[in-house]
Amino acid sequence: MGVYRDNHPIDSDTRSLISKRYKTITKAVNGDFWNSNSETAHSRYVGSYGRGTAINVSDLDVLVELPNSEYGHFTSLSGNGPSRLLQAVKKAIQDTYPRTDIHGDGQVVVVNFSDGMKFEILPAFQKIDYWGDWDGTYIYPDSNMGGNWLTTEPKAEQNAMANRNRYLESNGLLMDTCKHIRYVRSENFSSYHLSGILIDSFVYSAIGDWHWLRDGEERSKGNGVSYEQSLLDYYNNHYSWMVFAPGSGMKVDGDDWEVLGKVLRKMV
Repeated sequence: MGVYRDNHPIDSDTRSLISKRYKTITKAVNGDFWNSNSETAHSRYVGSYGRGTAINVSDLDVLVELPNSEYGHFTSLSGNGPSRLLQAVKKAIQDTYPRTDIHGDGQVVVVNFSDGMKFEILPAFQKIDYWGDWDGTYIYPDSNMGGNWLTTEPKAEQNAMANRNRYLESNGLLMDTCKHIRYVRSENFSSYHLSGILIDSFVYSAIGDWHWLRDGEERSKGNGVSYEQSLLDYYNNHYSWMVFAPGSGMKVDGDDWEVLGKVLRKMV
């Protein structure tokens, strides 16, 4: 079950439907929080789709940026402010999709469409420093354990993945590998959860100098170890706590580490 080039693309009809729903959700949130009818402002794809590593069965993660005045409002509330923020975003979307299963889940608002497509909406605020500047870090809610606020840097992660995937780096092998791991997990270990950020962060570190052949380049004999075996060897020599997100350097939750190992062994 080796990696092959340009594998597991998302078909154009699915991409079109994703875009339509993305715009509808964005417009709904913008209407409630920004008094705007924009279908694209204050919103961005994040997660696997934003990093370019999603396949047809991947969830769609969308970050919706809210006014920082709302952050002040929800942090000042008694009780679980993050949970109340999720409920406010849920209401904004539910007014547009009244018959769709929509609920808060920890850090996101989940929108489950009847055809199986799932969006996870992450409300977030720009983290402004002492000098009034924004460095790309967002603050987002975590309603677990009484409520908390966490940070993320999705643009830094997207840029790092795109750079490692470019022609003079892995020449597309990085994203093809990430997609193939998702596919193998879906086909053979569908009852197990395996987070997209763990997959992408692992491959980003493990890929080393491996790349698809560039124009005029001949295949190297190397040391006889296949690419898939090299990924498994890297896995066997590292631990879950050693994985950090590309670009942002944030620690990645390693709860799915054993599942990743199952998938890599299947690929070999």
